[in-house]
Amino acid sequence: MNYFKGTEDYVISKDLRDNVNVSIALQRPLIVKGEPGTGKTLLAHSIAKGLGKKLIIWNIKSTTKAQEGLYLYDTVQRLNDARFGDNDISDIKQYIKMGKLGEAFASEEQLVLLIDEIDKADIEFPNDLLNEIDEMSFYIPETKETIKAKNRPIVIITSNSEKELPDPFLRRCIFHYIEFPEQELMEEIVHVHFPKIEKKLLREALKKFYWIREFDMLRKKPSTSELIDWLQALILGGISEKDVEKEIPFLGTLLKKKEDIDIVQKTGKTHYAYNTSMRTRDVY
Repeated sequence: MNYFKGTEDYVISKDLRDNVNVSIALQRPLIVKGEPGTGKTLLAHSIAKGLGKKLIIWNIKSTTKAQEGLYLYDTVQRLNDARFGDNDISDIKQYIKMGKLGEAFASEEQLVLLIDEIDKADIEFPNDLLNEIDEMSFYIPETKETIKAKNRPIVIITSNSEKELPDPFLRRCIFHYIEFPEQELMEEIVHVHFPKIEKKLLREALKKFYWIREFDMLRKKPSTSELIDWLQALILGGISEKDVEKEIPFLGTLLKKKEDIDIVQKTGKTHYAYNTSMRTRDVY
């Protein structure tokens, strides 16, 4: 069995790495939860890269139905062929198109299948996939054949906790919650993207970043991806650690709600004025 050890471009905790390997060993889907920007989707990309396997992505929307992941029967094309074409319409197989789950099952090699943001779909969506996920097979009544996985795919399922997943579905999966990275781990993540970033700038930027995240009243706290964008903006803008210490440049890169920006700007002015006053007092 191949064990996932991580990749150079994805920093992973020991607990998450262990749960990935348990999921692979037990041939159970891995459900990954966590707030947006914690690397849930990128995990599947990293697993595929680390194990040298092809990745299939099934992006879930509010209108997505479980059937779409299995197969689609193109009745419209068959009707058009019956009226205008020369094809032998008795061969129904030519009108069956595999969905993302069907592709993974039918593949001759083991793949990594990402079911991304499963909680966006209808609440019945996970229940509709119970047997297929458990048995790794499904039946096509139009052709009277069963599609069974030749090599059980490595299934990663992400959720932003918009809806609770049903217990019967959860029982068939391994679960991991990605905690928001603490500063030490965040430094490792940043260095993957910016290996030559100045230490003083990074230290001051992280100080401001985690200070902002402490505000409980924020409607949307900045995530790791927004931190990366902010740091890139600081570097491209030639911003020094002293500039970041005095204010928060490019705040709209971190915060995406006007109310959040107003809160941080108002508190930041008071915070800076207080610190300046204390430094002046220390001088005298």
